[in-house]
Amino acid sequence: MKIAFWGTSSFALPSLEKIFQSQHKILCVITQPDKKQGRHLLRKAPPVKIRAEELDLKVIQPKILRDKDFLNYLKSLEPELFVVVSYGKILPKEILEIPKLFSINLHASLLPKYRGGAPINWAILNGEKETGISVFRINEVMDGGEIILQKKISILEEDDALTLGEKLSKEGADLLLEAIELIEKGEAKFFPQDESKVSFAPLLKKEDGRINWNNPAEKIYNQIRGLLPWPGCYCFWKDKLLKIWKAKIVEGDFSKFKGGEIVDFKKDGLLVATGKGGLLIEELQLEGKKRLSADKFLMGYRIQRGEVLK
Repeated sequence: MKIAFWGTSSFALPSLEKIFQSQHKILCVITQPDKKQGRHLLRKAPPVKIRAEELDLKVIQPKILRDKDFLNYLKSLEPELFVVVSYGKILPKEILEIPKLFSINLHASLLPKYRGGAPINWAILNGEKETGISVFRINEVMDGGEIILQKKISILEEDDALTLGEKLSKEGADLLLEAIELIEKGEAKFFPQDESKVSFAPLLKKEDGRINWNNPAEKIYNQIRGLLPWPGCYCFWKDKLLKIWKAKIVEGDFSKFKGGEIVDFKKDGLLVATGKGGLLIEELQLEGKKRLSADKFLMGYRIQRGEVLK
């Protein structure tokens, strides 16, 4: 099949590779424009652009999706199918009407749950034990099209947004290729989503990372692993921002302590009381400083039992 591939983030890379290695032809790769990043605001290319150029594929980075020249170019390619994986923008009707067949998307949840831009993060934040991947035919409703294929994936206790994202992207690439094969053979079946079961996964904000130490340890633990790598979880110690990178739940009765109170220093971490249970902080980072293991942090900073993280 003649395919135009839409993708931007690293989540799309396994899918791009899988299609490239198949018998299908990638006519072009559409990705978002390079963005200024870092302290010096240097322009950085999206991961999909970098890999597509390594594969000697035609790369397009439209600033405006409705640009006439861009639309005319896509039409001139006479694509049969648009394949969208973590592109980052909703495709307008004018674009969805271009391919001979239709457009499909790989989404990192079991739709209709977690429609939106951060399904992996919100599944972990909400303490889900299972998530999955969905391939669906795109319509004008965000992540609301008919399902072609789905696969369930377990969320392990030690998973964070990075490790889970890697698993979903690899499993998703296989499922995506399977869907493309079904479409090519005319054997794909389409199942409408149950609108009564819709939930959303909005894009993350920096303030989502602020820790409320009165929450249960489990909720804070899910917050820490669900918000990696951005925005990350943070609190304040002596009016300085303290980022928490890694922690684990400690069972026990901490009711006599305040939420955020430093209870003890362990060999492998800093024990902090929460609204229910304790949290052993294993890796942390004070603003403007390097990320450190808890034992190295304690060697460099004077922190006392009874102090309260805010």
